[in-house]
Amino acid sequence: MGKGFFISKVVAVVCVVVAISAVATIIALSRYRLPDSLSPISYNVTLWPRLTPNTDGLYIFSGYSTVLFTCVKETDLILIHSNKLNFTMFDGYHAQLKAVDGASAPQLKKSWLEVPTQYLVIQLSSPLQAGSTYELFTEFVGELADDLGGFYRSEYDEDGVRKILATTQMQPTDARKAFPCFDEPAMKAVFHMTLIHPHGTVALSNSMNYGKFFSSVFDLKTEPINITTPDGLNLIQTSFGPTEIMSTYLLAFVVCDFGFIQSDLGADVLIRIWARRKAIEEGQGAYALEKTGPILSFFEKYYKIPYPLKKSDQIALPDFSAGAMENWGLITYRETALLYNPAVSSNGDKEWVATVISHELAHMWFGNLVTTKWWNDLWLNEGFATYVSYLGADYAEPDWNMSDLIVLNEIIGVMAVDALASSHPLSSKEADVMRPEDINALFDSITYSKGAAVLRMLSSFITEEVFSNGLNTYLEEFKYKNTVYQDLWKNLQTAVDNAGIQLPHSVEVIMNRWILQMGFPVVTIDTKTGKISQKHFLLNPDSVVDVPSEFNYEWFVPITWIKTGAAKDQYWLLTKEATNPDMMTGDGDWLIANIDMKGFYRVNYDSENWDRILTKLSTQHQDIPVINRAQIIDDAFNLARAKIVSTTLALSTTRFLNTELEYMPWQTATRNLDYFVLMFDRSEVYGPMQGYMNKKVTPLFKHFEELTANWTKIPEKHTDQYNQVNALSWGCSTGVDGCKELTTVWFKEWMDNPDNNKISPNLRTTVYCSAIAEGGAVEWDFAWKMYKNATIASEAEKLLYALSCTKQPWLLNRYLEYCLDPTMIRKQDATFTINYIAGNPIGQPLAWDFIRANWAHIFNDYGGGSMSFGRLINGVTKRFSSEFEYKQLLQFKEDNINQLGSAASSLEQALERTKANMDWVALNKKLVFDWFTSEISGTV
Repeated sequence: MGKGFFISKVVAVVCVVVAISAVATIIALSRYRLPDSLSPISYNVTLWPRLTPNTDGLYIFSGYSTVLFTCVKETDLILIHSNKLNFTMFDGYHAQLKAVDGASAPQLKKSWLEVPTQYLVIQLSSPLQAGSTYELFTEFVGELADDLGGFYRSEYDEDGVRKILATTQMQPTDARKAFPCFDEPAMKAVFHMTLIHPHGTVALSNSMNYGKFFSSVFDLKTEPINITTPDGLNLIQTSFGPTEIMSTYLLAFVVCDFGFIQSDLGADVLIRIWARRKAIEEGQGAYALEKTGPILSFFEKYYKIPYPLKKSDQIALPDFSAGAMENWGLITYRETALLYNPAVSSNGDKEWVATVISHELAHMWFGNLVTTKWWNDLWLNEGFATYVSYLGADYAEPDWNMSDLIVLNEIIGVMAVDALASSHPLSSKEADVMRPEDINALFDSITYSKGAAVLRMLSSFITEEVFSNGLNTYLEEFKYKNTVYQDLWKNLQTAVDNAGIQLPHSVEVIMNRWILQMGFPVVTIDTKTGKISQKHFLLNPDSVVDVPSEFNYEWFVPITWIKTGAAKDQYWLLTKEATNPDMMTGDGDWLIANIDMKGFYRVNYDSENWDRILTKLSTQHQDIPVINRAQIIDDAFNLARAKIVSTTLALSTTRFLNTELEYMPWQTATRNLDYFVLMFDRSEVYGPMQGYMNKKVTPLFKHFEELTANWTKIPEKHTDQYNQVNALSWGCSTGVDGCKELTTVWFKEWMDNPDNNKISPNLRTTVYCSAIAEGGAVEWDFAWKMYKNATIASEAEKLLYALSCTKQPWLLNRYLEYCLDPTMIRKQDATFTINYIAGNPIGQPLAWDFIRANWAHIFNDYGGGSMSFGRLINGVTKRFSSEFEYKQLLQFKEDNINQLGSAASSLEQALERTKANMDWVALNKKLVFDWFTSEISGTV
C-alpha cells in the first residue's frame, strides 16, 4: 500500500453518518414544509400585549409557550415555525427541552433562527426517541405591529380618545408570528391560552374564559385574577378552557374594551356580538345576533351534526385585512361584515352581513371540525363555504332569493377570470404550493367563486339532499382530522349509490375534470341538426394555453335545457362532439340550455336559434327564466369577445331592456356594457353609447320614480331595491332628464344640515358619487369630513368610494397620497381606495403612475403577501387596451420581478387581458360606433 492517510473503519462510518445527517439537516431547513418526525399534542401559551408604546415608540407583546409533542420518527432535529420573534436565551440556546414521564431528553447542541423558511432550529446531541413525548419551552418578544397579520394592533377613536386593541389574523401562515408553533393545517393540537391585559379591558379567545359570570352555564370554576408585575403594574390574567383539537390558523385572541350583546344564557350555544362600545350602544350588532342563531340551526340540520362548541363569539374589528376569519369559537370580522344600522346601512350592506356570517359559520364544521390537509385544497374549504353561505343566508332571509343571487355575486364574475389562459386549476399539487406567498396567492376568486360554482353544479346533478347526506358521513368520518378532496368524493359517491342515482361516471371521475384543469367549456348546440360540441372557452382565442391537461381540456358536462319553455331531461355531454335529436327544433321553437346557470359553462347556438331567442326577448321576455335572461346577455357578450359570435349579436341582447324590470338581467347587462365604457370612454364611441343607454334606462328610471312615489319610498322587493340603484346610477351617468339635479339637490340638503342626512341608505353610494362628480373641492372636502367623522363602517365605505368620483385631477392625486398615510386611510382600505380611483377614467392614469412610483413602499409596508395585492393590480390595469400600456406593464414586471408576492399571477392575467383588449378594440371600434349610432337614430 502506498504512503497515505489511514482512517479506521469505525471513524469512517461515523464520518459518513455525520455527513448524511448534515445533508439531511440542510435539506430540511431549505424546505418550507415541516418534516413528519414530530407531532404536536397541546400548547400552553401565555401572552401579554402592551397597549401603549415603549420608550422606543414600539408596541410589543411578550410571552412564553410550552408545546407538548410526540416524536413519530427518530430525529436529532427540532424544526418549529417562528417568524419575527426575539427569544430569551437559556444557556445560549433559544429553548429548553425536557422529556415527559421521567425520561431524559437529549442535550441541546445548537439552536438558531432560519429566517428564509421561518424556522426555529434546534439541533440535538442525540436523537429524540420515536414514541416518546417531550416539552419545548420558549420565551419571546414580538412587535404588536399594525400589519394586520399574526398578533397585531388595531386603533380607533371613540369620544375623542385614541384606543388600542390587540387582535389576530393567523390564516394562512402567521400563527408563527405570535408564538413558536408547528404552523401547518395538519398539525392539529389542543391550545391552552392565557392573556395578560390591563384593567378596563376584556380578553377573548376560541374557548370560554374561566369566569364566574358564566359558571352557571359552563360549570367553570375560576375567574380572571389580578396580578402584579415585578415592576409594579397591576394587570388581569385571563385563562381559557382548552380548545378542541384544531389547526394553528384557527387560533384567535383579542384584548379590547369592547361592549357586547348576547343570546339568552339558557341557550344551548352562547352567542355574543362584540364591537366598539358606541356601535353596540347604537344597536349595530342586533341584526348579527338576530341571524346567527337561525343560521347555526340551519347548518346543524344541513350537516346533521350539532354545533361542536359551547359558544360563538363574533367580533367586529376596526382594522382587518379580509372580510372575516372563521376562527373556531371567535370569528373576527371587518366592521362592515358584522355591523348593521338600518338608519344608515343599505340593503346591500345587510345582505353582505348575512352572507359573511353564513360563510363563516359554515366553516365551523367544514374547515374547522374537518380540515383539509394542505393549502393546495383551499378551494374545497372556501368554495364550499361560499356556496353554502347562500343557502344559510336564504334560510335566514327567505324573501331575498339568495340562492339565485349567487349567480350574479360569484359565478358570472369568476367566469371572466377562468376564461384566461393564465388561470389555474382549482386543486394544485402539494409540491406547487410551498412558500407563504404561494399559499397567499390561492386566496383568489377561482378558489372562492369557481369552487362555489362547481360544488353548486355537483349538488344540482346529484340533488341537494344527497349532497347533504354525503357531507354528513364525510364530517362524521373525519371530525377533528384532516382530509384531501378525494375523501369528500368517496362519501358523496356512497350517498349517490344509496340514493340510486345514475351518473355516467363516478363523482370523482366527473369532478376531476372540473378541478384538475383550469377553465371551462363553451357548449355549442345546433338546433338544426341536434349536434352538440364543447371547446375550452378562452376570452382571447389567440392566447396560448401552455399548461397541458391530462383531460385535453374536455369536460363531462351536465346539460339542462328547455324547448319553447318546456323543461327536458338532463343530457350529459361526455365527448367532444355528440348528437341529441331531441335538441332539434321546428318552426317557431326556441331552445335554451344551462337552466338557471346551474352548470359552469357557456352556451352558443346556431344563428337561427339566436334569432328566435332575440325575438322572444323582444316580445315576451318573461317566458324565459329570469336567470337565463341574464345568462343570455352574459354568454353573448363573452362569446363576442372570444370572436365566436358577432359583437352586434351581443349588443342586440340588450335591446329588450327598455321593457325589463328585473334586477338580474339589468345588472348583467350593465356589467358587460361597463367593459365597453372601459374601452371607449376616452373615444368618440362614448357619445352614441351613452345615447343608447339613455334610451334603455329611461323607462326603468320612470318606473322607479313612480314605484317609489318620486323617490320617497323604498321598494318592497330586495332585488327591486338593487335595481332602483341601477336606474339612478345609469340614469345620472347617461343624462336622463332630472337625475343629476335630483342627486345634487339631495347632497346639497345634506351639506346644509350635516346632522340630518335624508338620503336613502340604498341610494347613498350613487348620490354621493354623482354629486361629487358634478361638484368641486367644496363637495369633496365636505364628504371627506363626513368620512373622517363616520362612526358606522358601512357609511364610511360609501364615502370612501364616492370621494374617488371627482373629476378634479388634483383632488384625486391628493386622495392617492392619503392612501399611504394610515392616519388618513386605514391600511385595510388602501388598496380598495386606489382601485376606486383607478375606476375613474380621469383617475386611472394617476393611479397607475402612483402605483409604479410607490410600489416598493406599498409592497414592504402594506404586506407583499396580502390577499388584496392581486385585486390592486387587476383594478388599476383593467382599462388597459393600448400597446403603450402593455409595454408599461412589461416594464413594471421587469422592474419589480423580485417583489410581486401574491400579485405575480394577477400581473400575468393583466398582461393577457391587455393583449385581448387591444385586439378587441382594433376589431370592434368602428363596428360598435356604427351600431350605437344607428340605434339612437332609430334605424337598424
